[in-house]
Amino acid sequence: MDYKIYIAKKLNIEGLDAESISSFIEIPPETTMGDYALPCFKLAKIMRRPPVVIAETLANGFTTDEVIKECSALNGYLNFKINRENFALTTLEEVLTLNENFGSSNIGEGKTICIDYSSINIAKPFHIGHLSTTVIGSALCKIFRFLGYKVVGINHLGDYGTQFGKLIVAYKLWSSEEAVKQGRLKELTRIYVKFHEEAKSNPSLDDEARRYFTLIENGDEESNKLFNLFKQITLEEVDKIYKMLNVSFDSYAGESFYNDKMSPIVAELNEKGLIKKSEGASIVDLEEYGMPPCLILKSDGSTLYATRDIAAAVYRKNTYDFYKCLYVVAYQQNLHFKQFFKVIELMGRSWAKDLEHVAYGMVSLEDGAMSTRTGNVVLLEDVISRTIEKAYNVIEAKNPNIENKEEVAKTVGTGAVIFGALCNSKIKDIVFSYDRVLSFEGETCPYVQYTVARCNSVIKKCGNGGAYTIKDMQKEEYDVISLLGKFKETIVRASEKYEPFFITRYALDLATAFNKFYFDCKIAVEDENVRNFRLAITKATKITLTNALTLLGIGVVEQM
Repeated sequence: MDYKIYIAKKLNIEGLDAESISSFIEIPPETTMGDYALPCFKLAKIMRRPPVVIAETLANGFTTDEVIKECSALNGYLNFKINRENFALTTLEEVLTLNENFGSSNIGEGKTICIDYSSINIAKPFHIGHLSTTVIGSALCKIFRFLGYKVVGINHLGDYGTQFGKLIVAYKLWSSEEAVKQGRLKELTRIYVKFHEEAKSNPSLDDEARRYFTLIENGDEESNKLFNLFKQITLEEVDKIYKMLNVSFDSYAGESFYNDKMSPIVAELNEKGLIKKSEGASIVDLEEYGMPPCLILKSDGSTLYATRDIAAAVYRKNTYDFYKCLYVVAYQQNLHFKQFFKVIELMGRSWAKDLEHVAYGMVSLEDGAMSTRTGNVVLLEDVISRTIEKAYNVIEAKNPNIENKEEVAKTVGTGAVIFGALCNSKIKDIVFSYDRVLSFEGETCPYVQYTVARCNSVIKKCGNGGAYTIKDMQKEEYDVISLLGKFKETIVRASEKYEPFFITRYALDLATAFNKFYFDCKIAVEDENVRNFRLAITKATKITLTNALTLLGIGVVEQM
């Protein structure tokens, strides 16, 4: 039941439909205050009366029933208490029946969402700066699929540009095929950093790099053979990281894929009179929209990021007919997305409104920003390896007889990295700290995973349980069930705001509520009815926490 809609229809406030009233209704921070609350401050302008008077008037006119047991006014709020016994029975039954599908829905049926995320650069290491886009995008893919959408996860590879000319020059001067195949990405990074060091005193290297990139564009056999070698090595190396993070893609169409799709875009812009010349470059003037011009072609006729992104958006619309196309990219690119979205709108594409930039904060080191050119990066593989090692050491110290220690450590370690990137609002900047990422105390993923393991232990000890009735429900019992009932709306909210953080926060809240219930309400009691009821709460918590972590790309373990 949608209790908010039910309450809104019973209130029947003149001048407002049920959907509008429902949107005003909130959930109090404490269950002792009620299950739902209508802040009447939001109605003061409409009803032209003080909030306190509105609340009291609505409370006096509200008729309670078998669904809403109590309605009261307090300080301008209208508070409602539902029939908690019925709610508890139906909620637990739903969780235990649906199991791994609990929280899912079909609201996205018939709609396709394209999600552009991770988008690594070829021949560059997968560092901690790539973590946010990768895990946010992956979580959004899982969330939308859970809600019935068809999702197309796209890794828009950075496989185009003069950096590949630089790599070829560096390769010919300071490396070899044997060294690259043996050293792989570390060797490519070494020679890339060396190129930029040497180019400071020898600018002719940059000219040579541009020449080699032109050879790549023109199909030169030797240059493309090297380019494809660099690309193959990169994809093989990063795929190891993707598998550890439970990340996958439906498309690896990168920048080079659109090489033959940009000319029609430029031609259309010219035909529609959108192109202007500025110092030899081709631009779309966006001054009247409060933005700098969007560069389409350089003075030498070469394309830019915007050209390729416009071509990619048109291709995706034509290929997938998306309902939404999301770009999970750091907020430093805000202007870029506003510019090319506006250009697509000016081209007459009505679907430009369906393009959305999902911005997130940047990751920096404690001693400054990261740069591949200087080699100042923290490799993601190293971070994951260290968290797995620490997880193993903790397990070895606390539970040395546990089965499959290596697998448990891997699940806990990688989960800590993913959860750490998703445990705050995505827009916040992150200063990377090993101490924080490697912490296994406080509001962390291991805490949630341990709660699942605790549920497993209870179920193993008490069995599957059986039928029960609910009498004199304890606050700690209801607090858990109340949270279980909020799982579906939490997922929908996460999808609407493109914010996996809502699910990480929910998982922490549910784990905390369950652990309080676990310590305050003994489960293995003699009273069979009470034992079965509390066992049902335990099983439902395990299912819901598992589903929440799965949506984030995180696994669970039977024991910890």
